[in-house]
Amino acid sequence: MLPSAAELVARYLRANGYTQTLNSFVQEADLPSDTGSAADNPITIESILREKKTFDLSLNFEKLGVDDAKQAWTVQAPAKPKVVESLPSRSNILSISVLDLLLPSTTATQQYIAVTTADRQLHLMDPSTSSLDCIQTISSFQGSPTLDIVPVDSRRLLIASMSGKLTLFDAAANAILEERKDHSKYVVKISTWSSEGGSMLVASAGWDAKVVLYQLDPNVDQPRLGDPIATLSLPSIPESTLFVTLPGDGTPVLVVARRDSTFLHFYAVPSPESPTFTLIGKQNLAPHSNAWVAFTPSDIQICPTNPHLVAIATSSTPHMKLLVAKLLLPPTRSSVTDTGTSLDSDGPVTQASQARAELLVADKEEAAILVNVSTLAPQTAYSTPRLVWRPDGSGVYVSSDDGVVRGIETKSGKLISSLEAHEPGSKLRCLWAGQMVGPSSPGSDDKGKAEFLISGGFDQKLIVWSSS
Repeated sequence: MLPSAAELVARYLRANGYTQTLNSFVQEADLPSDTGSAADNPITIESILREKKTFDLSLNFEKLGVDDAKQAWTVQAPAKPKVVESLPSRSNILSISVLDLLLPSTTATQQYIAVTTADRQLHLMDPSTSSLDCIQTISSFQGSPTLDIVPVDSRRLLIASMSGKLTLFDAAANAILEERKDHSKYVVKISTWSSEGGSMLVASAGWDAKVVLYQLDPNVDQPRLGDPIATLSLPSIPESTLFVTLPGDGTPVLVVARRDSTFLHFYAVPSPESPTFTLIGKQNLAPHSNAWVAFTPSDIQICPTNPHLVAIATSSTPHMKLLVAKLLLPPTRSSVTDTGTSLDSDGPVTQASQARAELLVADKEEAAILVNVSTLAPQTAYSTPRLVWRPDGSGVYVSSDDGVVRGIETKSGKLISSLEAHEPGSKLRCLWAGQMVGPSSPGSDDKGKAEFLISGGFDQKLIVWSSS
């Protein structure tokens, strides 16, 4: 616990031998005579001043965004909380998603809030009702808590669990279609990519330091994942993955961020010419840092209005750092070249030319980072940083360990809103933001949808934030 200001002053006077001043200060402040005598507390006025100087210095390295009116924070933002009381049981909330599903009890596809909890249950909530009624609770599909859910279509879901199992579940029939256990530890992330009218690529990332790739055909009556078509073994645990397309030929590329690395790694997915993952590039998010590992990119999310712009939540302590960066992807798979080509390509390769080439690459990577700011969201080395984009791309919401959801403007990197409704000091584990049919949707579009934010965490509260 931090000492009071009076105790700090008394400790400073006592440590520096200002006895008369100390006696006068203790008497006038009506303090105990032994105030400031504890020697086991390392916090002093000098240590606070050193920390303040370090903080001021770190502000000089923050990179604010450019003045782009299209990215300015829109005023009509979710800020009014509604605590959902209809959850059947109280347990830590592990994931939140909004899905368009066909259930056994309905005849048409409907929007639901899917909430998974630590007691191994999946709750489907109806957002169109005033109390967000729980329509169905499913507890038979997993023997361990669920960490991620991704829809295949309006019937089928891909479900990742802490046991390392990947489940293909039919929500309309309430039946398990297939179970795969190609990971030996937690499956923390599922990423998918669909070709037009064709098959779907499914990548599962696990704490066994592997990314497993499947090919699924959702158009058949009984789709199956089958055996993996490729497995990527990594030097450290993958923290986040996502599929993007190359700007030139539209082929899929898997972006992987892994622990203890400041790089984003770009892998071309297997093809008839290359049946394995192929590293086609990487991008350093701390190109001029002298530290061995400055942070880990813990969560990566694509901007909803720009498919090659990402927001990155980092593992930085004591506060989360937010980066908004352009992906430096090669235009096509066949155009991949050595990014470390020296400036003196026509002359001999020397140590100086290699250094100049590396500096050129670092400058390019630095220019790709549009925003690099502290969110002031407290976290520790054991936190799970999460972020979500607003639907119009004007800002992002980030998680924290103090129960506050913070909104950051992508134009400037400024903290715009601090949403407080969770228990103070509680860990926020999951966020969702987007368009949804709510019980009251002022400012909704022609389909009756409006912008909502949903948050959940270890205070066992599910909160839906609306704009009014």
